[in-house]
Amino acid sequence: MNFAQLLFPDFSLILCGYLICRFTALNRKVWEQVESLVYYFLFPVLLFHSIVKSPLDLNQASSLMAAGFALGLCGIALSYSLPHWPWVGKHLDVRLHAASAQVGFRFNSFIALALAEKVAGPPGLLMIAVLIGVCVPLFNVGAVWPMARHANKGFLRELVRNPLIIGTVSGLVANLLGFSMPFWLEPTVNRIGQASLALGLMAAGAGMQFGMLASAKTLGGLVLAVKHLGMPVMALGLALLFGLDPTQTTILLMFSAVPTASSCYVLAARMGYNGPYVAGLVTLSTLLGIASLPFALGVLRPLAGA
Repeated sequence: MNFAQLLFPDFSLILCGYLICRFTALNRKVWEQVESLVYYFLFPVLLFHSIVKSPLDLNQASSLMAAGFALGLCGIALSYSLPHWPWVGKHLDVRLHAASAQVGFRFNSFIALALAEKVAGPPGLLMIAVLIGVCVPLFNVGAVWPMARHANKGFLRELVRNPLIIGTVSGLVANLLGFSMPFWLEPTVNRIGQASLALGLMAAGAGMQFGMLASAKTLGGLVLAVKHLGMPVMALGLALLFGLDPTQTTILLMFSAVPTASSCYVLAARMGYNGPYVAGLVTLSTLLGIASLPFALGVLRPLAGA
């Protein structure tokens, strides 16, 4: 399978979002509203429907959930270990590292959801929804922890109100209770899902900016290496360790290699850190996804026998 060709349409939508935002009247203010619509309504509906429409085998899903949680812990630990590395660690700005470490392990849910079905078929959406439910709370805590001195809101309230977690948890409960979507509602929900993926990808492109990357090149390079090289390699090892089946392995590898979350910039800026620098890392991560996804799916995936 040619993964570069498979991923091209989605990255084309990211490029379209970037060009429209920069060169038309549909500027950043417009796309902030689009992003909110996708994040607070369209994606939660997509997550809920993806989980409800397929029977969930908790015994089978438990290995993927455990591997995803372990991957998150490894990514967080590796990102935070950078200042302690020999030779390079002592040259890193500790405060800048606290703001940018999150780039090394967080993920862009817009892109992950858009790609899941393409690389693994219909079961892929269910599996990525499960991973989102497991990893979003962990990653949110991991992202805020080093900046907690400036936080004005508690972890628990932020997690309980997270729309992606609400969509995932409600979908899991409905699935386990045997709920099925009414047939007359299916077409509407399907169209909401289709709209969410296209708009989410374009919103990711509209948010790209290069900021102040030149101010800390070494730190930026290390954080991006953790995200686009370290995470996929660790995902391969965990897929083998937990004995994941081929479809689960494909989803875990894709999940590990998608670009970082665009909200990294929002969190850093809101907590009084260098937002423009983090925005630049997010932009570079989005571009590096063009290489890391084919690497994870085309090079590492066969090593796992998937």
